[in-house]
Amino acid sequence: MQLHTAARKRVKLRLNIASPSGFGKTYGALLLAYGITGNWQKIAVIDTENDSASLYAHLGNFETVSLKPPFSPDRYIQAIRMCEEAGMEVIIIDSVTHVWKGQGGLLEYQNSLGGRYQDWAKATPLYQQWLNAILQSPCHVITTCRKKQAYNIITEGNKTKVEKAGLDDEIRDGYEYEMTLALEITNDQHMARASKDRTGLFSGKPEFIITSETGKKILNWCNEGIHSTDPGKSGFSDRINACKDIGELGRLYILHPEYQQEYHDHFSRRKKELQPLAAIAHLSTQNTYANGSSNI
Repeated sequence: MQLHTAARKRVKLRLNIASPSGFGKTYGALLLAYGITGNWQKIAVIDTENDSASLYAHLGNFETVSLKPPFSPDRYIQAIRMCEEAGMEVIIIDSVTHVWKGQGGLLEYQNSLGGRYQDWAKATPLYQQWLNAILQSPCHVITTCRKKQAYNIITEGNKTKVEKAGLDDEIRDGYEYEMTLALEITNDQHMARASKDRTGLFSGKPEFIITSETGKKILNWCNEGIHSTDPGKSGFSDRINACKDIGELGRLYILHPEYQQEYHDHFSRRKKELQPLAAIAHLSTQNTYANGSSNI
């Protein structure tokens, strides 16, 4: 633990776009992504919305991953890793609502455990793993989120009434606060505003329509300051040591070419440490088959 003088570092974007259905979340996310990369082939969409992203294929040759139920956190994480390993620069997750309330999502999982408050002790770590996959990605990440009508229950004397109370994001409370920037599309004219803004580019400004120029403006902000290979060189040795098998170590190596030469010896040592474990696991599997106790 050390004190360091604060310095502005280059960052990867974490942006959420929220709106009711039909207001242009997917289209806006694609235009933003193109503004950031200038290359459609470096954009991947993880599509949980019945392949709706493909409706915009005329914009350019972006990649898609069609994610079907169950919408469990680990399946989202697998899709994110796939995009990273394919060399994508921007990942669009359209949408994150399904990991929360979709088939096989976290609400359904917590309910399957009994639906009790204490059952979140098992569901919350899965949510955190999913969130960490977004926050720690070496790519720019844009997510979209559905909004729904919220209501307040008001008691006045012996009477109780229900009143509309704006729109709520259909994702776990606090999600947008993990983002660099959160935008809301407020109407079917596709006007957007910032609901959370660490960039200072949009807060307090008039509503606007999202275009590729919006993405360029955000990219310029991301690239201000000194170069940083987030999640940070200082913790990279710990990430190598934390790899539990050779496959995981290989993925870490591929995802960070900027560290391959400097940490070559460290990668080699960890690989030698993991090889005996891999051999033991392989031998154990062979013995299981030989004994006829396998369920496969």
